Amino acid sequence: MSTSSDPSAPLTARAHGSALRGRGWLNTGGVDLDLEALRGKIVLLDFWTFCCVNCLHVLDELRPLEEKWENELVVVGVHSPKFEFEKDPEALAANIERYEVSHPVIDDPELETWTEYGARAWPTLMVLDTHGRIAGNLSGEGHAANLDRLIEQLVAEGEADGSLRRGPAPTVLSERTPQTLRFPSKLTVLPDGRLVVSDAGQHRLVVFQNDGVTVDATIGTGTRGHADGDEETAQFAEPNGVLALPDQVAAEVGYDLLVADTTNHRLRGVKVGQDRLLRSRTATEVVTVAGTGAQWMQGEPLPRGEGDARSFALSTPWDLTWSHVLGRAVIAMAGVHQLWTFDPVTGALMVLAGTTQEGLVDGPAVTSWWAQPSGLDELPDGRIVIADSETSAIRVLDPQTMQVSTLVGEGLFDFGHVDGPASTARLQHPLGVTALPDGRIAVSDTYNGAIRIVEEPAADGGTATGGITALSGVIGLPDQPGAAGSEQPAPAQAHVVTVATDLKEPSDAIVGPPIDGIGQLIVVESGTHRITWVPVAKAAERMIDRGAQRSERPVTEVGPGPLTVRVLFTPPPGHKLDDSLGPSTQVTISTTPSAMLTSGGGVDTALERTLELDPAYTEGVLHVSARAASCDADPAIEFPACHMHQQDWGVPITVVEGGPDHLDLSLLA
Repeated sequence: MSTSSDPSAPLTARAHGSALRGRGWLNTGGVDLDLEALRGKIVLLDFWTFCCVNCLHVLDELRPLEEKWENELVVVGVHSPKFEFEKDPEALAANIERYEVSHPVIDDPELETWTEYGARAWPTLMVLDTHGRIAGNLSGEGHAANLDRLIEQLVAEGEADGSLRRGPAPTVLSERTPQTLRFPSKLTVLPDGRLVVSDAGQHRLVVFQNDGVTVDATIGTGTRGHADGDEETAQFAEPNGVLALPDQVAAEVGYDLLVADTTNHRLRGVKVGQDRLLRSRTATEVVTVAGTGAQWMQGEPLPRGEGDARSFALSTPWDLTWSHVLGRAVIAMAGVHQLWTFDPVTGALMVLAGTTQEGLVDGPAVTSWWAQPSGLDELPDGRIVIADSETSAIRVLDPQTMQVSTLVGEGLFDFGHVDGPASTARLQHPLGVTALPDGRIAVSDTYNGAIRIVEEPAADGGTATGGITALSGVIGLPDQPGAAGSEQPAPAQAHVVTVATDLKEPSDAIVGPPIDGIGQLIVVESGTHRITWVPVAKAAERMIDRGAQRSERPVTEVGPGPLTVRVLFTPPPGHKLDDSLGPSTQVTISTTPSAMLTSGGGVDTALERTLELDPAYTEGVLHVSARAASCDADPAIEFPACHMHQQDWGVPITVVEGGPDHLDLSLLA
């Protein structure tokens, strides 16, 4: 459907929004809404999916707008799933509760509304005026200020023509009752054997005795916020990763735990009271050790190991592990698709791997691409193993060679539950990895509700601990010309098996003490709000094949021959493109499979580019990443405010005779 998204255009030029279609509504008390019922309101359609960290960023950006315009604005979440698990209505309801979504949500598992509105990326925002006409179309995150201005303009229009209807949004929320754990995320063990669990859904930490049942202490008020202090006054916001520091480091810095305070975009240090009876002598204390509290945005400086870690913006730190090789904590910086390091002793922050581009690219750490890394651990040989959740991949970084390789996983849109050789094995959005003492890797395969074991190959091609990794390079589909019938021997591969199923969103695990001689994992079962013990026995290993899957999104038809890709960008009102420090735009283009693109790929500054596709391929995914910098246009402003706009698209394409010779993607309109 065509849209006019220029709010300054004549009102009659705005296209009317399409009907909101889906399986049902949530947060409405059982009432089905439609655009007619919302007439007279400013309506913001947020096309999101709960796996997507950028979508979670937008939820946080919208909260202040929902509060400011509570009587004029209705936000409607259009849940458009990427993964099969996200189509489950119970899973959607649980994650709406998990992320404290406080507006109506339409469940769109078949992407009907997504297709009607022409969405191509998560997140996409559409703003409708009081007459149900489309006045704004934005992709990506970081648009809060632009949205605020647009809403203000549309409210004024509605007041002027008498169409504005004030009053609260038609939202009905369920009561939240306190419980021991609510959507816990990660865990660690203290030197004295106590377990510390990040109780993300209640914005606190819970300390258990070593039985994992008896609560020893809670740290934090349980209310979303940021405050340093003792266990009763400190505040967190969806804490995830928790790391028990090495004893010597903890003694030097004065705190025992490092915590990824995820939606506060901070790292926190926690000194844990040693005994409830001795709390007056060993009181719990929480301090902020890294992050300003602002989310890092494109165009801002990245840390290089200098300066105060509290002066740098972070972006959704999700997990932590300690690297004995580096002598630092490694951070899964999910919000910018990177790995960082933090030295608690010196306070130094550094980028370890990743370019901030989203995808799956191996090789040198500095040029590697990641997609929402969410789980970390250190292997016995010192390598770091990573759960790269959005590519459903398990990857390894060697801190001695600074090389990245992939054990299991194909790319952003390939997933499933398949055991066997790494080349055909599939996971579904894993959030946790655990290094086992024998060198194998336990995977919290979150959206499959399973614990999987990855065993690396030995040098002789068999499976053994510690060996080489299985896959490397730019990961694409296994159907590239020449792949079949190759004379070269197949490389040794990692092997995947399943040891537990029927868990609800397992998100992390640590090695527990054996029971009756059988090794145990202590697993965070986030969807059931508990931690549980899972045996890791040879007898429990199973080979499961529930099929490989790909994200089901509308396919865009293109014609054979040259394809022109145009990124449409209009600076916000009062802004202009900023060329003061060089080109203000950058576009990166690639395909899966990589051989599909014969020319026109790579990085360039032009917003329009002509591509050549190999006619041997009739379908694939076109990956486009665009950035544009804009600043205040008023020359009288001495220090203009600037903003970096960014969006990544993964567009499934099929080549058909008579198809279009161009593809338009809207970065900001």
